[in-house]
Amino acid sequence: MAVAAPHEQDKGLKAGALGLLSSVVIGVSSTAPGYSIAATIGFVAAVVGLQSPAVMLLAFVPMLCIAYAYRELNALDPDCGTTFAWAARAFGPRAGFMGGWGIVVADIVVMANLAQIAGQYGFLLFDARGLAASTFWTTVVGILWISVLTYVCYRGIEISARLQFGLLAVEVVALGAFAVVALVKVYSGNAGPGALHPSLSWFNPLEIPSFSALSAGVLLAVFIYWGWDTAVACNEETQDKQRTPGRAAIIATVALLGIYSLVTVACQAYGGLGTLTDENNQGDVLAVLGDAVLGSTFGKVLILAVLTSAAASTQTTILPTARTTLSMAAHRAIPNSFARMHPRFQTPTTSTIAMGVASVTFYGGLVLVSGNVLADSIASLGLLIAFYYALTGYACAWHFRADLRRSVKDAWVKGVLPLLGAGILTLCFLKSAKDMYATDFGTTSFAGVGGVFLIGIGSLLLGLLVMVLCELANPPFFRGGRLGTPAVDAPPQPTGSDTPLPTRSTP
Repeated sequence: MAVAAPHEQDKGLKAGALGLLSSVVIGVSSTAPGYSIAATIGFVAAVVGLQSPAVMLLAFVPMLCIAYAYRELNALDPDCGTTFAWAARAFGPRAGFMGGWGIVVADIVVMANLAQIAGQYGFLLFDARGLAASTFWTTVVGILWISVLTYVCYRGIEISARLQFGLLAVEVVALGAFAVVALVKVYSGNAGPGALHPSLSWFNPLEIPSFSALSAGVLLAVFIYWGWDTAVACNEETQDKQRTPGRAAIIATVALLGIYSLVTVACQAYGGLGTLTDENNQGDVLAVLGDAVLGSTFGKVLILAVLTSAAASTQTTILPTARTTLSMAAHRAIPNSFARMHPRFQTPTTSTIAMGVASVTFYGGLVLVSGNVLADSIASLGLLIAFYYALTGYACAWHFRADLRRSVKDAWVKGVLPLLGAGILTLCFLKSAKDMYATDFGTTSFAGVGGVFLIGIGSLLLGLLVMVLCELANPPFFRGGRLGTPAVDAPPQPTGSDTPLPTRSTP
């Protein structure tokens, strides 16, 4: 059954500004490989032991499956709202709104941690360890980071892409040098007493002790893969926007598998399980191993890698959030002011500034409340990521359901893979949510419920409340049914065309 060709909606973004390479760089940078490994691998090892490399492979499977879902949906409808637009097309406006909400909240939450890391590592780079340990000064520097990179995003997508090339180059070279030197020292016998020779058994998921450990490990690893979809969120600014963003997402995901597998094996081989699972090291494994592997002088290369990683990801987190809210406003799901564009820079003005302000407010507010609450908010990210990625997978399979009989390829890439990825993420979401409910999960609790659960599930419930308020204040989007059905009493769009998006043709 044929699918109606999409009507393009011009939101005012700068078309054709990004090529395939730029899109791949943005996709990889968004995941913050250096920071993600430093902050996560210790916790993964604590959950699954020596099977950390196996978890990296397992987490790659749903990510690749969902990347195919993004590719297929983007080819049909290259809308910068991504999950918001596609879920609304498949399941109706409320599902779409919640998909967009999941993206926005996850990005605002992670910005707090990225800003904190940028503040700490900025001081560590200059050996100012006292300032790096100061909550006040790291918060000040973190807020400055957010402000500066919000301005970079405000100035244009091309400036943002050029900066990403430099930041990612430093990061990848540093991680590669660390991994190679660490493995050379292990095999030459120059590593510490806890060093281990890499083994194929490390890649065997059957040796993970329990399903709870497996689901927790995969959800942690999903967090470190998260972010490649920024390449698709910039689709309306990309050359050949119906093909390039989807290809970039898949390439970025595969590249991340190589980076994470290599560095995980190197860390585990050099430091051994004891170093990785030590509670004093789990928050930043690379800082612990960096000096030992590269020496105190060259160890700063890893500090620089994590710093550039946090900076790059801060910038590429602002980009997709601003474009999600731009799309939501253009389709009249949220106030029209979020669709305002800069006439010269061709960037969403209100959406970009609002993302910066929301991130600063959230970060500063949680620092004032409690560092433990901030830590638990980061731990809850896996739930939000699994939610909107799984929704995208389901939207793809449902939207193309009548095309699955056309060919084996269509059945595979439009149905089987998206459903497989969505199913895995849903299982991880449900199992981890159950575990997070426990009082002793994380560092905070309230009324006998774990703080991580309250923040993660509470964020989604808050989204339902916001949706109701938006529906009461701005009903046309919600009255119009699925995207493509003209809304009743709809006000003029602030930018772009008033041509509605299409619905699927019926059998």
